[in-house]
Amino acid sequence: MNEWIPDTPPTLLGFLTPVPLPFPVLPTLAALLAAGYLIGAIRLWTRGRRWPVWRTVSFLLGCLLLAAVTGLGVEAYGYALLSVFMFQQLSLMMAIPPLLVLGSPGTLLLRAAPHHGAGRFVLRAAHAGLRSRAARWALSPWVALPLYLLAFYGLYLADFADRILVTPQGHITLEIAFLVAGILFTIPVLSADPLPVRLSHGGRALDVFAEAALHAFFGVFLMMATSLLVDHFAAPTLALGIDPIEDQRVAGGLAWSYGEAPTLLMLMFVMHRWFRDDTARDAAAARYADTHGDPELDAYNTYLATLRQKDT
Repeated sequence: MNEWIPDTPPTLLGFLTPVPLPFPVLPTLAALLAAGYLIGAIRLWTRGRRWPVWRTVSFLLGCLLLAAVTGLGVEAYGYALLSVFMFQQLSLMMAIPPLLVLGSPGTLLLRAAPHHGAGRFVLRAAHAGLRSRAARWALSPWVALPLYLLAFYGLYLADFADRILVTPQGHITLEIAFLVAGILFTIPVLSADPLPVRLSHGGRALDVFAEAALHAFFGVFLMMATSLLVDHFAAPTLALGIDPIEDQRVAGGLAWSYGEAPTLLMLMFVMHRWFRDDTARDAAAARYADTHGDPELDAYNTYLATLRQKDT
């Protein structure tokens, strides 16, 4: 067993205690993202240009949660318990991406990057990425939903988890894959950044509903299973004095409950934006009609006048 894997049952303090991990890839990434975002936001503020504070807070909270989930004691217990690993997966796919995406890092990059020197090449690369077919393909629902299916059903039911989790590098690779899959799903649903494709509000709501059904059913399946789906966690779970089947049921309960909370919040946000945009569009149409008239109403009135003339 690796030396950083704990040998005592988990506690809240144990989850929140920093541990010396050999490969702190995602905590380092979180620190770099937070630092880069703050540099861009401060650059705008010092130049007298507005940038929403709430977006900054959202992005930094996402970075903080990313560092905590993959850098504290919860990461060490994620090597030993399926329930903790499932908590990490749900956080990386459903809780952290919305916080990062609502921070609009793409818009901040386009506004804060200088138009000379290295910043010029960064802007060119960003614009090229927005116009690329690869970005359009990666952000389509035909990619995000299959990734979700693979991350839950393919990983655990097709015996991929046991093969990948054999090494610590495999564990970290899965964490990175979870984060990427979550971001690719969340961007078309929540992002206000310029995108190569735009989903309708109805399409966004449908995506959220589909994603909620996928992991909710998977959670129920885990809770009802009578045999282990991932043998990799059996030995370390028993070493902690915990029944692997009971731990697997806890993992299923997390997928069914904890996974639903971010999804519900995303759905509420999508519906609110849908209502707001429809209200704004109706108000704009009413103002235009008051000023220039309503073409459809004018045509209908003309048609009625023509009928009256014929009757006369």
